[in-house]
Amino acid sequence: MQQLYRKVQGDKVIWMITVILSLLSLVAVYSAISTLAYKAEGNSLKFLVKHSAMIALGLCTMYVVHLIRFKYFSRLSVVLILVAAAVLLLTLMFGPDINHAKRWLKIPGLGLTFQTSDFAKIVLVTWVAHKLNQNRTLLHDFRHGVLPILLPVAGICLLIVVADFSTAALLFGVCYLLFFIGGVPLRHLLRIAGLGVAGIALMMLMGRSFPELLPRIDTWVSRIESFTEPGGDGNYQSNFAQVAIYKGGLMPNGPGSSTARNYLPHPYSDMIYAFVIEEYGALLGGLTLLLLYLILLYRSIRISLKCQKHFGGLLALGLSILLVSQALINMAVAVGLFPVTGQPLPLVSMGGTSMIFTCLAIGMILSVSRSVYNTEEYGEDPAGSSPSNTPKKNYAAA
Repeated sequence: MQQLYRKVQGDKVIWMITVILSLLSLVAVYSAISTLAYKAEGNSLKFLVKHSAMIALGLCTMYVVHLIRFKYFSRLSVVLILVAAAVLLLTLMFGPDINHAKRWLKIPGLGLTFQTSDFAKIVLVTWVAHKLNQNRTLLHDFRHGVLPILLPVAGICLLIVVADFSTAALLFGVCYLLFFIGGVPLRHLLRIAGLGVAGIALMMLMGRSFPELLPRIDTWVSRIESFTEPGGDGNYQSNFAQVAIYKGGLMPNGPGSSTARNYLPHPYSDMIYAFVIEEYGALLGGLTLLLLYLILLYRSIRISLKCQKHFGGLLALGLSILLVSQALINMAVAVGLFPVTGQPLPLVSMGGTSMIFTCLAIGMILSVSRSVYNTEEYGEDPAGSSPSNTPKKNYAAA
């Protein structure tokens, strides 16, 4: 155990949170996949083995990535942002159409599919952190400092929104928050907000006029309308989730005690938070999960504040906000505070490549934390300058 502890570097609390959530995922998913097992002629072990393999591959990815110096992520993002745009475009053109949405792309030769927006989210947040660091002396100038960052953000979000409005909105919101943290003046932020509202209004108008451009616009509208009518038939997913939460109560009922898996839509993915509460109670299950994600955000904020590299601080904060916001949205949907979005619970929901991309993001956060906690590797001052001559609030170039 001591040897393993020495091999993992960076923030140990984030490591512990990741392992705890992964173990919880194994137990919860195995208990929730009875409906999938029934369709597969009772072979639940097949799904457990596949999920376990994805978790193991994700943890291995996280370990390898956390050993890479985060400055290389900045350079890679310049190329990968173009790759992300290309794969999103390929998805819209050649991806399988499932419920009028093209979100997945097949990996040739492996027989696997992956949701290209998962890859694009990480790349875009990394690229925005890179550009905010690169343009930090020009951010007062909207045309030359902010607009070159805003246009690619809007482009990537537009490629995602056609098939997945909630992911596009979440990603744009995270990038907008990074703009604020990165030092974009308030007047420019207000202008971006105005452009965003105008863009959404124009998109809705075009979707109504040309339904083939946005085939899922009726789904978006119906989900919002269902949310405003609690208890209605159109809100059945949230209604079943709240039934499961009510049955769970405050105290644990024990693994395998859930009956919601027989009627709850996607208890192993989108609605796994309600399923966990039914088996482990609101205190041990629901509150513990919430606290783990909030601790992850808190530790990332500490890393961001301590990191002397402007890019590293923005990267750790941006990726953690992305993951925790997704978790909070998933929980809010389960308890009826938010319309149904289809956002999985990071590290807990059953998923394929999404688990790997989540671990990739955490590995990048841990890479930044290595520059903060492993000073013998990076030197006394991670910024590369003398602490006595450099004010603490000043950031060095990445």
